[in-house]
Amino acid sequence: MAAHRKPRQHSVGGNTARTAATIALAGAATATGFDGIGHAEPNLTPAQVKAKVDQLYQEAEVATEKYNGAKEKADAAEERLKTLRDEAARKTDKLNSARDALGSMAAAQYREGGLDPSLQLALSSDPDHYLDSAEFVDRAGTRQAASVASVRKQLREIEQLRGAAHIELASLKTRQAELKRHKKTITGKLDAARRLLAQLPSEERATDTQHASRDSGTGSARDTLTPTTGSTAQATNSRAAAAVSYAYTKLGSPYVWGATGPDAFDCSGLTQAAYRSAGISLPRTTYAQIDAGRRVSRSELQPGDLVFFYSAISHVGIYIGNGQMIHAPNPTAPVRIAPIDEMPFAGATRVV
Repeated sequence: MAAHRKPRQHSVGGNTARTAATIALAGAATATGFDGIGHAEPNLTPAQVKAKVDQLYQEAEVATEKYNGAKEKADAAEERLKTLRDEAARKTDKLNSARDALGSMAAAQYREGGLDPSLQLALSSDPDHYLDSAEFVDRAGTRQAASVASVRKQLREIEQLRGAAHIELASLKTRQAELKRHKKTITGKLDAARRLLAQLPSEERATDTQHASRDSGTGSARDTLTPTTGSTAQATNSRAAAAVSYAYTKLGSPYVWGATGPDAFDCSGLTQAAYRSAGISLPRTTYAQIDAGRRVSRSELQPGDLVFFYSAISHVGIYIGNGQMIHAPNPTAPVRIAPIDEMPFAGATRVV
């Protein structure tokens, strides 16, 4: 990004159109000054605007991967919370049944214990039968004590489940707040990038669109590398080949942050979906995916390997051979074929 410097002063008789364009660019650049980004240079050239936009997209992608990671943890916390609540509900039903049984037993004892035992013996027409019954009542008392102990144990278990659920609920709320922060960062940076792009001359925007379309894998670019004649035949195994083939079928799909397909993707969402189609489960984020297989050097790359970029490991693509990859770049371009040297290479992983 260009260094800050004092804007040049223009005379009143200067070029009005140029002055208006400068003011418009300055306003758009200033609007990007948030989340630790300082105010941009007021007199940005189209090339500088594009560089700034690329920087914003890269920063948005870092935030996107953090969002993806937080969402994965939030989903896990929500699932654990549901499991705990379901288990607590089952145990509560069981506890209520045990309590009902104890109540019935207590009522029966009250009814049977209404007469003094000696009087019951005296009035009994069959003392032997009464004694047998008294022995039975004694055994029932032992069972009652066990039932009471069981109820107390169930109460403790339910309280423990409720305590664990409370912790999970607090964790879920924390993750949801984190999601909200990351979402705000992402949308802010993407909005700033769109505002900057809107200030470019129409011919500059048209050139960018044509470049994105050419690199997206449509037309001749797609025809030169196909799953049947291109690099998938050289993949390390059938699963890697299947992942690459899936990526080819998604060329031209839109980039949407947080998306994992089947019709839209972010970068790690595309690689996750590609390997999911091959029967392999990958983590959700770039910084987790890089550890999902065996690290390989750039010189060892084979089709199907995951290639990662930037020091924060914030972007990933799937290698297809000939120094190229398929990736989901950013909101300005759909899923496309691109050279791996268009971004700072950070490492590669062979999943299978």
